[in-house]
Amino acid sequence: MKSRLVQIGNSRGVRLSKAVLDHAALSEDVEIIAEPGVIQIRSATRPRAGWAEAAASVDPSPLLDAPTGSTFDDSEWTW
Repeated sequence: MKSRLVQIGNSRGVRLSKAVLDHAALSEDVEIIAEPGVIQIRSATRPRAGWAEAAASVDPSPLLDAPTGSTFDDSEWTW
């Protein structure tokens, strides 16, 4: 898709169509990364933000079954 930079006050901007924004699934908050010859716009919200902290706060003991023996425990098998 081709577009033009337009004057917006003392700045310049690019108009993005609703179809492009819907396809990109961008919300109100975006992160802008500028490099020589490239400007990237991506969502500022991360889908899995906070998952590591939430997982660390969970007590795993009620999620695990008590250990059980197998047919090979205390047997005379030799390998």
